[in-house]
Amino acid sequence: MSTQPIRSGLGNQSFPAGYRALFVMAALTLLAGSAFSQTGAPQPPAPKELATVPTSHASVHMAAGSGSELLLMVPKGTVMPILGRKGEWVQVRLTPELRKTSIVIRWYKNEDNGWMHDSTVVITKVKQP
Repeated sequence: MSTQPIRSGLGNQSFPAGYRALFVMAALTLLAGSAFSQTGAPQPPAPKELATVPTSHASVHMAAGSGSELLLMVPKGTVMPILGRKGEWVQVRLTPELRKTSIVIRWYKNEDNGWMHDSTVVITKVKQP
């Protein structure tokens, strides 16, 4: 392979000509990778309502119903996006951070949502931009 100088911030360096194509491919791969990583997995839609816990703790269940398995007790001031409703029950999004701030009862399966009775939270509408 012949060598040709390649200009860089370190001055003129001599590399075999075949390496120029390798550098270009590596740069394109890095650029393409960063472009795709920014899109990532699809983001859930922005919530229209939020549930805030006004009391010392509120129960989060696996399903809508007081007989359902209790997952955790979330502390006062916790704000969670509401994903859905079923009668007097609201479905809320659970984040891994809640494992540190809540009293975990039976959160074994890494569920990403749970159910709370609407009497245990204050529901507020999210202002849409």
